[in-house]
Amino acid sequence: MSVTVITYAVRMVRWEPDARGRLGQAAFQLFAERGFEQVTVAEIAERAGLTERTFFRYFADKREVLFAGSAAFQDLFVSSVENAPESAAPIDAVAAALSAQAAQFMEHPVAVRRRQAIIAAHPDLRERELIKLATVAAAVADALRRRGVGEPAASLTAEAGIAVFRIAFERWIAEPAGPDLAQLIRESLDELKAVATGGSAAE
Repeated sequence: MSVTVITYAVRMVRWEPDARGRLGQAAFQLFAERGFEQVTVAEIAERAGLTERTFFRYFADKREVLFAGSAAFQDLFVSSVENAPESAAPIDAVAAALSAQAAQFMEHPVAVRRRQAIIAAHPDLRERELIKLATVAAAVADALRRRGVGEPAASLTAEAGIAVFRIAFERWIAEPAGPDLAQLIRESLDELKAVATGGSAAE
């Protein structure tokens, strides 16, 4: 085997295994150390031991690192609604999706809080996050329609569910020593249901 081939093989071993994960980890480390705006793609790639070209194989720009899980986030919502019992009311199907997402987030609370802190500090990232949630709401409404829920019920339920998630999530972020996300979601859902029936969850 020539020196050239050996060198190439070593580089392949260095570059390929979980490159996406390594780039994400490097990006978050640098964002925490220097701030999002001060970090370049070149620095992320260097920290990960990869090249800029490899970075752009996985991400369009450094913002995309923060939103790399958007598809999985949406898929979990949609699949949870789709897999809810046929007898479940629309809001209960959405509640199952909220519960599944809470469980997912609670597996990595430090990483979730770190990401949110970065997003909260930048208006353009906050706007991107709101767009992501609106996209998820539309996908959940589609899932509800496939379950036979008509309009405007499907859209109203989906939007209400995402609002519940957003409010509970914001409370969870603001209160690190407070209730866990799943509990806050349950409380918010109870409050929504009570308001819808003219009462209060505290009653």
